[in-house]
Amino acid sequence: MHLAHDDAQTDGLESAMLGLSLDDDSHDDEPPKAPFPFFELPLELRLRIYEFALLTPDRMVDLDPTNYRRILPRLRCFLVCKQMHEEAKRVFYGLQTIRLFPMHGRFFHTKKPLLARLPAEYREDITTMELRLGPGWGSPPKCQKVDEKLGLQDCISMRTLKVFVEVDPSGDIFNGFRGRGNARDTYKIFSVALLQEILEQTPSTRVIELDAYPSVSKSSPLVVALVDAIKKTKKKIVWGPLRGWDEAEDCGQIGLENTLACLQL
Repeated sequence: MHLAHDDAQTDGLESAMLGLSLDDDSHDDEPPKAPFPFFELPLELRLRIYEFALLTPDRMVDLDPTNYRRILPRLRCFLVCKQMHEEAKRVFYGLQTIRLFPMHGRFFHTKKPLLARLPAEYREDITTMELRLGPGWGSPPKCQKVDEKLGLQDCISMRTLKVFVEVDPSGDIFNGFRGRGNARDTYKIFSVALLQEILEQTPSTRVIELDAYPSVSKSSPLVVALVDAIKKTKKKIVWGPLRGWDEAEDCGQIGLENTLACLQL
């Protein structure tokens, strides 16, 4: 009895296994689904789709250890076909800000900034770059220089340079901390020269956006020197969103102190 029952179970299992197949015949009668005709969409709609797929939340591209999960997956569409590559790269590099010199500690002293690592065809699509001033002010990294290897000469579509001042070491609070051989104006001179060299290499640049942390006033020596250098190039100066400078007045204070100072109370 038990043997007969076991044989019956075995036969049933074998029949079930024989019925299994890697080929699913249940959908043979269904017509195959055609691929979506993406390139038949209007260009304006395709560009909008690229924006959703490619642009990062802060629209900032820099050398960063998290790029493998933050940016790399977005670039897979570059490999679909030549037409998608041409359209997508213009969106990715043209609508985002490329940080000129890296800020993350892992890449701060790298020999090759992000721009130097990009092929010339990608540099040609860049319209906006950011220059951060302040980090490493005691001894700026060697990569913070303008030479042929950096590739600025390929940035023919460049329109806006964002200059963000994190700290101005010209202030008295930095006396005794500037390091051996560094005077009050050492970093200011370095920063102005760096800005001038960038603008010389990118003659298509039209707008310079100046911004800073609240601790940096509009009248600080570094900011004043940068403004003077930009005015000589006859480029347009605009003030960035963080600091909130205006043309009329900057009290150099923050919060309630700013309000009271401006009211002269």
